Amino acid sequence: MCGIFAYLNYNVSRERRYILEVLFNGLRRLEYRGYDSSGIALDADAAAAQLPSPSPAYAGAPPLVFRQEGKIENLVRSVYSEVDEKDVNLDAAFSVHAGIAHTRWATHGVPAPRNSHPQSSGAGDEFLVVHNGIITNYEVLKETLTRHGFTFESDTDTEVIPKLAKFVFDKSHDEEGDVTFSQVVMEVMRQLEGAYALIFKSPHYPNELIACKRGSQLILGVNELSGQQNGKSFHDVKTLTTNGKPKELFFSSDLCAIVEHTKNYLALEDNEICHIKDGSVSILKFDPHKEKPASVQRALSVLEMEVEQIKKGSYDHFMQKEIHEQPHSLKTTMRGRLKDGGVLLGGLKEYLKTIRRCRRVVFIGCGTSYNAALAARPFVEELTGIPVTMEVASDLLDRQGPIYREDTAVFVSQSGETADTLMALDYALENGALCVGITNTVGSTLSRKTHCGVHINAGCEIGVASTKAYTSQIVAMAMMALAIGSDQISTQARRETIISGLTNLSSNVSEVLKLDVEMKELASSLIDSESLLVFGRGYNYATALEGALKVKEVALMHSEGMLAGEMKHGPLALVDENLPIIVIATRDACFSKQQSVIQQLLSRKGRLIVMCSRGDASAVCPSGSCRVIEVPQVADCLQPVINIIPLQLLAYHLTVLRGFDVDQPRNLAKSVTTQ
Repeated sequence: MCGIFAYLNYNVSRERRYILEVLFNGLRRLEYRGYDSSGIALDADAAAAQLPSPSPAYAGAPPLVFRQEGKIENLVRSVYSEVDEKDVNLDAAFSVHAGIAHTRWATHGVPAPRNSHPQSSGAGDEFLVVHNGIITNYEVLKETLTRHGFTFESDTDTEVIPKLAKFVFDKSHDEEGDVTFSQVVMEVMRQLEGAYALIFKSPHYPNELIACKRGSQLILGVNELSGQQNGKSFHDVKTLTTNGKPKELFFSSDLCAIVEHTKNYLALEDNEICHIKDGSVSILKFDPHKEKPASVQRALSVLEMEVEQIKKGSYDHFMQKEIHEQPHSLKTTMRGRLKDGGVLLGGLKEYLKTIRRCRRVVFIGCGTSYNAALAARPFVEELTGIPVTMEVASDLLDRQGPIYREDTAVFVSQSGETADTLMALDYALENGALCVGITNTVGSTLSRKTHCGVHINAGCEIGVASTKAYTSQIVAMAMMALAIGSDQISTQARRETIISGLTNLSSNVSEVLKLDVEMKELASSLIDSESLLVFGRGYNYATALEGALKVKEVALMHSEGMLAGEMKHGPLALVDENLPIIVIATRDACFSKQQSVIQQLLSRKGRLIVMCSRGDASAVCPSGSCRVIEVPQVADCLQPVINIIPLQLLAYHLTVLRGFDVDQPRNLAKSVTTQ
């Protein structure tokens, strides 16, 4: 859930001011992952080493560490204020320098400077750590370290890590003399339980950084400054970097924080340790059952992302931009995949026969990704003839629900790093199921661990509330259903209708985006409402859930998506003239049933807002007593893609009008990498 970032320049002079801005900008790119507090650590001037040090344990000056509660800009102001007070020279240049940074989403301890990262080993900051994840055995480690004389200052689980590093370092030094940075980190890893991505910095090992991971994503970026990079991305990263040439090296929780610096990267695997020393990158594979790690050869990949994707452009907010990008993102999701009246999905091609023979398809996800899978369920069942069940990832794990070897388990996650989804994936793999991934992130843990899958190619999504990824997920699963069911003659006409609808979907999305002003007017009429109900059924039950979730996430208004067929079994008691209710009643097999729902709500003086197909206003609301939102009509199974967009716009405008932060809603973060 947190964001970690590091920058090391080697054999290239960089001023402290420049280094600070690289670290700050890295945090800005990662702020969507958490924004309760933040911090950075960088080197002091060499001259400061002559001053009395809080710790005589090492020769150099202690690192400069800054932590602050609140968003990144609070940290920026605080740092520049502190460097003025301490007379830190921002123009000091370093040919080699290692800096680390962190933006936090609180799990252990309230947002406060003492709970912010980097967390320290104690006086002198002999070891500093930034951490994304949760250490599940931190209480046991804390008790052990307290018995050995360590004092804890924070409420975090992270603080045990740098203190454990110091304990290992001191013990090894006393017994064996010299100990390498990687040996210290390996021994720390041996003691840790849970999920984590860690970056270590220590004045005992100046100009070195070590990163390691288990369960949480961590990226290495390499920017060779010699100008001779052609073809190098296919070489082993250690061979590539062992040349003494000027370079910049980065660690990041996400690719979006390094794209403006380099396109050469690799994603660390679980239990890998990445050690940067003397400008060279070494990767070791940690095995808790072996004393010495194995050296690993890893090649760099080339990032296919442009800097413009992580900027707002002419929009006020990322959420607004991403809503309006959907005509384009849907095109990229389908590009090259609709061919000769059929669907070609290279990532599934080798496994289609296995999927067709499976006992059932199990969709597994969380939040918006779960809703996208729920929207896909009806047409997956229809086109494939295979039973489909739905599982919320955390609930599947809690109940240890049955997963069989004959099942196809489809895991849906925008980031590909959602903790509950990945743990459910491990569970399904253990039970022998065929595992399929639907994700937006190339190189993510989900894409690497599943047997096969589909990248939705929606482009970088930065707003915490998912918008374009949701619609692209539905389209990706529609194409998956078409590919699986392509051997059935009985559904050929239906498949052709859906493929035709997919071809025209982007233009229909452009049409529905023209409702922007109308949705802003509707939002202004709802600004003082305390609750909102959204009724849907059939294909649009998922639309009701997702629309309500968007309002809940960003506008901080209580909202509930409900199955319209359940209205008389409780929810009807809430209906009065004050409670706004959205009913989704576009043309499909459930249309007449939704007409009945509307009449029942109107008879109880409900305050109705009805979404209907263009030209159906009089059919859904003959008395003219309710507000109507008319949308383009498309193939019924693709209608959820159209219908969610007015609700996304409504949530966006409600949030702005109510004065809340659209892109960084209270208590939430984009990528949920903790349980």
